[in-house]
Amino acid sequence: MKAFTLRAPGGLDKLEIRDIPDPGAPGPGQIRVALHATSLNFHDLLVVSGKSPAADGRVPMSDGAGVVEAVGDGVTEFKAGDHVVSCFFPQWADGLPQAEVGNFAGTPGDGIDGMAAMHVVRAAGAFTHAPRGWSHTEAATITTAGLTAWRALVVDGGLKAGDTVLALGTGGVSIAALQIAKAMGAQVIVTSSSDEKLARAKALGADHVVNYRTHEQWAGPVREFTGGRGVDHVIEVGGPGTLAQSIEAVRVGGHIALIGVLTGREGNVPTSLLMARQAKLQGLIVGSRRHQQDYVRALESNGVRPVIDRTFPFDALPDAFRHQESGSHFGKICVEW
Repeated sequence: MKAFTLRAPGGLDKLEIRDIPDPGAPGPGQIRVALHATSLNFHDLLVVSGKSPAADGRVPMSDGAGVVEAVGDGVTEFKAGDHVVSCFFPQWADGLPQAEVGNFAGTPGDGIDGMAAMHVVRAAGAFTHAPRGWSHTEAATITTAGLTAWRALVVDGGLKAGDTVLALGTGGVSIAALQIAKAMGAQVIVTSSSDEKLARAKALGADHVVNYRTHEQWAGPVREFTGGRGVDHVIEVGGPGTLAQSIEAVRVGGHIALIGVLTGREGNVPTSLLMARQAKLQGLIVGSRRHQQDYVRALESNGVRPVIDRTFPFDALPDAFRHQESGSHFGKICVEW
């Protein structure tokens, strides 16, 4: 069976297609899935680049969408022919996250083999149904980026109509957040260093945009857009390089979802300002299987479809990562086969 594997210590030149053993028939409680698509995330880039070390020979990619080929004894949730999408934390079914969730030990493409393969056999709980009528490529955007935005805004943030959301950048999580927020009747402000990308965000429904190259202290324009009040929610993907401005931009009692560390892993936090804002700063990593099921139901109801920047064939997975590294993408980068 054809699959991509990663030779330690990592690097795009260490990604190679190999023939690995077919996973065979599903056992009790398992399903066999023919995979047809994956999508790229910052976490995947950290793994394949060697910045988040993985075992030698690891099959990468957390996101995977495809068709159930067979089910094992005791599986009643799925049947052959069902379209499914993988879970980032297959061991986190519901409830509050536990300690084992944060170490990626059970995450496909990191602690265990991932979805850059023709077939997988996994516990039935490692997948959910995909939204009805979606292509496999569309469904592959749900696992990491889409679900992260959903949890940040809806599960943890309690988003409601009339709220204002600040989304930093135009990557997969931020564009999904824009779409979710608009579908739920919120206003959205988007930042980017590209006027072209900001124009595309406006076309998707963004109410206001800010070029952070032009306005280095971009919290000022954001507060002006809200009449000085500040935003209710911040999708914070930058980390230490942007967090101070996010705290400046949030309203008193608002919610900052710390999702990414694109500007680094450590930095200074203006704690006195955070206290003055009485804001909730919450770190999060994707979500549970129950969150994903709720998100899929919402997508089936609201008609939102993901924004896909570019799609690559399976053999061009390294090229897809190079495109991601360029930072030129808007929305999701996908691979299909």
